[in-house]
Amino acid sequence: MSSQVSTTGSALPPDAPGPHSRRLGVIAVVATFGGLLFGYDTGVINGALEPLKEDLSLTAFTEGFVVSILIFGAAIGALVGGRLSDKYGRRHNILMLAGIFVLGTLGCVLAPSWEVLAVFRFILGLAVGGASATVPVYLSEVSPFERRGSLVTRNEVMIVSGQFAAFVINALIFNIWGEHDSVWRYMLLVAVLPAFALFFGMLRMPESPRWLVLQGRDDDALAVLKQVRSPERAEAEMAEVHALAEEEKLSQTGGAADLSVRWIRRLIYIGVGLGVFQQFTGINSVMYYGTQLLGDAGFSSSSAIIANTLNGLFSVLGITVGLLIMNRIDRRTMLIAGFSLTTLFHLLVGLSALLLPDGTAKAYFILVFVVLFVFCMQGTIGPLVWLMLAEIFPLKIRSFAIGVCVFMLWIANAAVALAFPPVVDALGIAPTFFIFVGLGILALVFIITQVPETRGQSLEELEARFRREYS
Repeated sequence: MSSQVSTTGSALPPDAPGPHSRRLGVIAVVATFGGLLFGYDTGVINGALEPLKEDLSLTAFTEGFVVSILIFGAAIGALVGGRLSDKYGRRHNILMLAGIFVLGTLGCVLAPSWEVLAVFRFILGLAVGGASATVPVYLSEVSPFERRGSLVTRNEVMIVSGQFAAFVINALIFNIWGEHDSVWRYMLLVAVLPAFALFFGMLRMPESPRWLVLQGRDDDALAVLKQVRSPERAEAEMAEVHALAEEEKLSQTGGAADLSVRWIRRLIYIGVGLGVFQQFTGINSVMYYGTQLLGDAGFSSSSAIIANTLNGLFSVLGITVGLLIMNRIDRRTMLIAGFSLTTLFHLLVGLSALLLPDGTAKAYFILVFVVLFVFCMQGTIGPLVWLMLAEIFPLKIRSFAIGVCVFMLWIANAAVALAFPPVVDALGIAPTFFIFVGLGILALVFIITQVPETRGQSLEELEARFRREYS
């Protein structure tokens, strides 16, 4: 945020509590159902995959394809969703996404073959990617500057909570109706409920005041601000919204032409590296295939799906800890510690799979090390990469550059999701996790040699520094 906006914000009347605070809280709850759906739809395949494989006769390749096609859809949805949000409004976009969530979910539930399932998984991916691009922007634009950080990070918490909810619901459904061939359809169908809640909830939510100002609708923007601020704060804050609108116009002037500038190319290279190496930790191989992984480690089908809920629980705990400590530790220190720990637990999973005899002890050792990996990843690398992507780019190219980096992050996510089942099928658990060890070492070299420290500096100071160091 520019110094102009920060100065404007500091001169505003304080955000005193009142009825508007409750209204803002309701808006945050409703909007973050988009994050919950993001988490549920990416996590539900985890427990549904085993019965789905038997019902639709999936091979290792088609299994990876059905899982990863959602992520390829999300990469496209993130690119397109941001553009549609700018053109038609944040609220309108979230309503449309809720409809796509419903369509995609029902299509998956009724799919007669894996090919049809893949088509509707791709449609779901468009909604997931669109939500990832739209919901945080909507939350940031309706929130007062004092609460912006806490309200926006609720969406991250809702994403991992959605994955945790998917794991728990899968375990319950499997242990009640597991004998039915179509039990996976029940698991997927549950996602319709939060999709309907998002759609009908957003019908009663306001549009972003910042977007309304960009459209020249100042009276409508002020009316929205009066819903979520005290009357005197709403009037005063219109000046800040206008300043943010000017920032928005400036942020849209950057584009591919700026890649001719050496220091900007260097920053995008760093941003892409952060996003790709975040996904090459293999976190989503656990989030998507954790139940199968634990089954391969030695758990029975019913035990594996229950044990997998620990991955969801420790994901939520990890991101909670990460958000608490993020502003107290240097970014580079936290990244190096995170990649060191995740690489260590990859090594321990691989050694356990390789050296321990088959049996209960082996299964539990692998479970413990996988859970600790998830906790360390979500407590450090997971939220920190998103924060650094928001920090390192100058305003002029921020929208374009983050779009490029997030697109590459989604593609890396999809590549891991596509490759994991056939690699495990061909090589086994131990060699697969040793590959992650190698990628972790490469990530550490990249962080140590390429990634700058950004904590404790304003965005303007960072831009001046990067111009000086990378030109």
